[in-house]
Amino acid sequence: MNSLELKYGCNPNQKPARIFMADGSELPVTVLSGTPGYINFLDALNSWQLVRELREATGMPAAASFKHVSPAGAAVGTPLSEEDKKAFFVDDEGELTPIACAYIRARGADRMSSFGDWAALSDTCDERTALYLKHEVSDGIIAPGYAPEALEILRSKKHGKYNVIQIDPNYVCPAVEHKDVFGITFEQGHNFSKIDRDLLGNVVTKNKDIPEAAKIDMIVSLITLKYTQSNSVCYVKDGQVIGVGAGQQSRIHCTRLAGSKADTWWLRRHPKVLGLHFVDGIHRPDRDNAIDLYISDEHDDVLADGAWQRIFAEKPEVLGADEKRAWLAQQTGVTLGSDAFFPFGDNIERAHRSGVTYVAEPGGSIRDDNVIEVADRYGMAMCFTGLRLFHH
Repeated sequence: MNSLELKYGCNPNQKPARIFMADGSELPVTVLSGTPGYINFLDALNSWQLVRELREATGMPAAASFKHVSPAGAAVGTPLSEEDKKAFFVDDEGELTPIACAYIRARGADRMSSFGDWAALSDTCDERTALYLKHEVSDGIIAPGYAPEALEILRSKKHGKYNVIQIDPNYVCPAVEHKDVFGITFEQGHNFSKIDRDLLGNVVTKNKDIPEAAKIDMIVSLITLKYTQSNSVCYVKDGQVIGVGAGQQSRIHCTRLAGSKADTWWLRRHPKVLGLHFVDGIHRPDRDNAIDLYISDEHDDVLADGAWQRIFAEKPEVLGADEKRAWLAQQTGVTLGSDAFFPFGDNIERAHRSGVTYVAEPGGSIRDDNVIEVADRYGMAMCFTGLRLFHH
């Protein structure tokens, strides 16, 4: 099959809609369940490229959680700590596999944004990953294969309407790609740029020490940015994205947005948050919403009399501003990646507030000296990759 009809395009009024192979060859994707739409396929194909490249670059299983053609999160399959399991609502449904850890981490980068996500796996979807997805609000998944038990679980999700796509892992796209905008066809070479450790050799700060774990985090950040709508900035820790700022017109706004998400990710590990007791029957999205309000300045919305009883088994103590500041000050070892150069040192100032120790960016600004100076002030190690990663 070289063509697949879709219900509509980005919006219901945009018809007709389909995906097809212009050269008449077979589509490299097979729909195993559901009826994926136009945006679903945009998410699926972009997220697949991300996880495939992460797998190739790190040698570890990788996963992504996409929303509106940008990653809310991405990660490689490093083991989860007990703290991670609490923060990511991991139920006791058997031992976690590496690919399950990868998706749980990707989903856990920004659980609010991942509501209704598109999941992508670099490896075959196993039963443990499917069991975790079973309890999450998600629109669909793409993977190179599915274990029979996993496919059965996913096909039962959303009363059989959950979208499951299998992709040929050996498919390679043409060297030149096209898209139409307002009736005009654009043509460009596909972005085959390779992101690996060789890209990280130009360390421009006084601190030259970038441990192997931080190099992996740099690779995760840069490959994630390669498939994030620009302008974009990405914070990573322990092989897991913890904050993405996508599609902002100003780079400092990218850095602030992604930094605030990284702060939220860290605050979710505060003992008061991990110690929250929810009433029986509260689903994961409701818990996510309650936690988001609890750690925000709007905590009165969930702690007021008459409100907390609907969510919590006991009234939580307030997580005060001083407590939050003290907790955030403990965050360190974070990596920051940028899809283009930082034009001012204010980006590094903001990154420092979210525990950034390592930075990867293309370089090339007329103010590179100022950016390096600020990084040196905080003892950061920063490399210039020389590779811009705009994605539109």
